[in-house]
Amino acid sequence: MKSGFVNIIGKPNAGKSTLLNALLGEKLSIVSSKVQTTRHRIRAFLNSENYQIIFSDTPGVIEPKYKLHEKMMRAVTASLEDADVCLFVMDARDQVQEIEGLISVLKIKVPMIVVLNKMDLMGENIIAEKKQAITSLSGVKKVVAVSANKKMHIDQLVDSIVDLLPEGEPYYDKDELTDLPTKFFAAEIIREKIFDLYEEEIPYQSTVMVSKFEEKTTLIKITAEIVVHRESQKAIILGSGGVKIKELGMRSRLELEKFLDSKVFLELFVKVRNNWRNNEIYLNEYGY
Repeated sequence: MKSGFVNIIGKPNAGKSTLLNALLGEKLSIVSSKVQTTRHRIRAFLNSENYQIIFSDTPGVIEPKYKLHEKMMRAVTASLEDADVCLFVMDARDQVQEIEGLISVLKIKVPMIVVLNKMDLMGENIIAEKKQAITSLSGVKKVVAVSANKKMHIDQLVDSIVDLLPEGEPYYDKDELTDLPTKFFAAEIIREKIFDLYEEEIPYQSTVMVSKFEEKTTLIKITAEIVVHRESQKAIILGSGGVKIKELGMRSRLELEKFLDSKVFLELFVKVRNNWRNNEIYLNEYGY
């Protein structure tokens, strides 16, 4: 029996969350074509008769600009300290020199698998050349080319991870998928729909907090607060005559019903908290 902690790191939009979902066969991390979607460290478990892999999906590595970014980067640093294996995910279109520099800055000390994601967007010869160049980098044990979006070579990646895991008993019950509460994922689903529905600064300057999560006999009642920086952003979230927030509510409710396998009654409220991303009290209140 093998078990261990495998932490997924990389640049924003390299496909880390899509990769986690492909590895699990379940949608647990929210995804968006916009960068910096992932803000929290999300832990999830992949179980079989012979292994338990405890994955951590982490925010993309960025230069912090405010307190929220600093907390996101602390999650990345913490993930490197307690890992048995590091999955460094890079877009197959990125330059090897850029990735080499990032690996050097992060000072990764555990065995590392470099995942060349989005291989379907590049030719086989280029992928082979990049794999050869990356294999020679310090600390790299293996390079695996995958397409997380198309679920290509995912089994091969799992086999490579298991090879590097230490022997040991499972840390978690084999029926568990994550150690995070359901209300956390409810908030993340709503935030994902904000990324889908709104443009410009709104997705980056808003967050979601579930204030009520009540399981009734026939449905689940969820009350959530969307927090923004300014009154003008509140108006954008609401839309003319409330049309935008109704659309947000409908999209979120449908996704929540799919995720929870239950009917959902969803209430959304918008609150203005000036400069919340730089306020330690607000950040702690919102789970950062």
